[in-house]
Amino acid sequence: FPQQDTGIIMGTTEAAQDISFRAMADLQEQVVRIVEADPAVATIGSFIGASSGGGTINNGRLFITLKLLDERKVSAEEVIARLRRKLDAVGGVRLFLQAAQDIRMSGRHTKAQYQYSLQSGELSDLMVWAPQLEARLRKIPELKDVTSDLQTRGLQSRIVIDRDAASRLGVSPLAIDNTLYDAFGQRQVATLYKRYNQHRVILEVDGNLLKDPSALNYLYVKSSSGGQVPLASVAKFRTVNASLSVAHQGQFPAVTISYNLAPGVPLGVANDLIEDAAAELQMPDSIQGNFQGAAQMFKASLSNMPLLLLAALLAVYVVLGMLYESLIHPITILSTLPSAGVGALLALMLVGYDLSLVSFIGIILLMGIVKKNAIMMIDFALEAEREEGLAPEQSIYQACVLRFRPIMMTTMAALLGALPLAFQEGTGSELRRPLGISIVGGLLLSQFLTLYTTPVIYLYLDRLGKWSRRQRNQLGLGPEETAVLPPAPAA
Repeated sequence: FPQQDTGIIMGTTEAAQDISFRAMADLQEQVVRIVEADPAVATIGSFIGASSGGGTINNGRLFITLKLLDERKVSAEEVIARLRRKLDAVGGVRLFLQAAQDIRMSGRHTKAQYQYSLQSGELSDLMVWAPQLEARLRKIPELKDVTSDLQTRGLQSRIVIDRDAASRLGVSPLAIDNTLYDAFGQRQVATLYKRYNQHRVILEVDGNLLKDPSALNYLYVKSSSGGQVPLASVAKFRTVNASLSVAHQGQFPAVTISYNLAPGVPLGVANDLIEDAAAELQMPDSIQGNFQGAAQMFKASLSNMPLLLLAALLAVYVVLGMLYESLIHPITILSTLPSAGVGALLALMLVGYDLSLVSFIGIILLMGIVKKNAIMMIDFALEAEREEGLAPEQSIYQACVLRFRPIMMTTMAALLGALPLAFQEGTGSELRRPLGISIVGGLLLSQFLTLYTTPVIYLYLDRLGKWSRRQRNQLGLGPEETAVLPPAPAA
């Protein structure tokens, strides 16, 4: 689909995987201040936590509302490029921006607009090959904001209980579990009921002790004798790496690499570069790579669109053949379609639009609009040959003269009806403009060409049909004659 400027930008912040909540909040605040200072930004909403980004503390979300297009004078993509340069100076955090679209083909939230997914039954294989593919894609200049949802560099404190020491001091493992949950698990111990609200009382240690794992050295566990035993005397603390989250797709572990496109780069070119990069790595057969979301729909449409166009042409040919009881004249009518397709493509190239699904719908619509010129002329010419006995040259000449005005009227009606779409401006107009541009460009070119080419093709195909019938007659392949038997005598 064409990239829209809806006036809304979605942003995702990403920091180090071992960052604390308070440090992430400080970085998020720096990003918000820089974005809010941009002259094109009207309002901004920001939050971090379990509901944002990849569902972890090191990710945050931004909802940026831009000013009206008349006020900011720049597109959303230009605003994103400007903010990207400003935020490069902020250390410790990355911001991924994408313009919100009216039609989104992906059900999952990612940091960029397009996705390429690696899937395997072994998580260890993904941990090895996904970072290599991500690093290679970052070197491709046609791709921007390349990142993945692989979160394997987090830190966790592993508490190993010394059961012998705990047994000597009268400390049970259950008491250690309860103490840790009281300190860090946000145990709800009471509920305060007011007139309109309820307030839950949460038990936890002092917030100043939540900055680093050294808080474990200040915890005491109650023993069976009632005394307080330091947790460090009955357990050892180890800091190890851990995965913050493991994404799945179809019940198998998966890593999604998301990316945006550089300005002026078509999606098809970017997809080819990604497939080439994946092939160069020579990943094992246990890893399967495929596009997701809009990129997947685009790849599927490349194989479906030619078949759709061929099926439409075949259906039109069959209907016209039944209408005119001829295999030749439907070709004359279909000969008007190439000029319409070429006109639509030239118009899209002139204004700098790619061939998108919306513009392809416009080309399909042209198939029904453009061929009516030939239908109006050929229908009149065939009727003149059958009823008045005119020669093909005379009949098609009269058809051109008498049908010129209705042809121009119907074409101008369709053309003027598509002009508002072609020249539309404002929020989200990028989705609808390719439809109007393709229709206007196809009608303009086909209108001038078909008025001259249709009579010529009609005459040449008529002569071809007569020549074919003569050849069949000379070879004795003419139509079979049916013998009529006399009626049987009455009994």
